[in-house]
Amino acid sequence: MADQAQEQKGARKERVGEVIADKMDKTIVVRVERRVVHPRYGKVITLAKKFYVHDENNEGGVGDKVAIEETRPLSKLKRWRLVKILHKAEKIEKIADVPGATATA
Repeated sequence: MADQAQEQKGARKERVGEVIADKMDKTIVVRVERRVVHPRYGKVITLAKKFYVHDENNEGGVGDKVAIEETRPLSKLKRWRLVKILHKAEKIEKIADVPGATATA
């Protein structure tokens, strides 16, 4: 019976994108790009959209390539959840300031 209910609801939308922000708790912002051909001019245009995604374990970091799936509304803006991380971004360490050095403008 549960299988029939799942089939009647239809397939959930899935997208692949890049994490552009992870400052919020259990939420990441994912930028999804898609390429379309302009109907009149035939030029290929890249369209981008931002999605607020639920990240239960705070696994996603800026620059990661992730798969997301549509879900029920979780908050005012969140309607997507993190499925898996496809590729982790390389971490760049911040260089510490040298003591005694002054900035010149």
